[in-house]
Amino acid sequence: VQLQASGGGSAQAGGSLRLSCVVSGRPVSNFDVGWFRQAPGKEREFVAVFRRSTNAKYYADSVKGRFSISRDNTKNTVALQMSSLSPEDTAVYYCAASERRYIMSALFDGTRYDYWGQGTLVTVSS
Repeated sequence: VQLQASGGGSAQAGGSLRLSCVVSGRPVSNFDVGWFRQAPGKEREFVAVFRRSTNAKYYADSVKGRFSISRDNTKNTVALQMSSLSPEDTAVYYCAASERRYIMSALFDGTRYDYWGQGTLVTVSS
């Protein structure tokens, strides 16, 4: 299984970007897929997750109402639509896939994920 994240780039504050995570090797519906980010000098943090079984979505408080996660089974992809961006959103964004089944709160922890993409840089200027 491989994950390929793309779509990062530069944006002005208030702008939007759309990240994409393509899963290869197995159907994306076999996994819970999450997005994480790591800003310079900071620890990696949870951003959002798409649950395989219920199609439920969960977001970190810092992005709730601004970011939206979605899944496209035909393209084997999970996307993260980011709007109302602020400089605090500047980070390397990673997608990750979890094979085991956990309760939702466990999926906020990156150690629960089995496969990771390479990361894509998002830079937001004020």
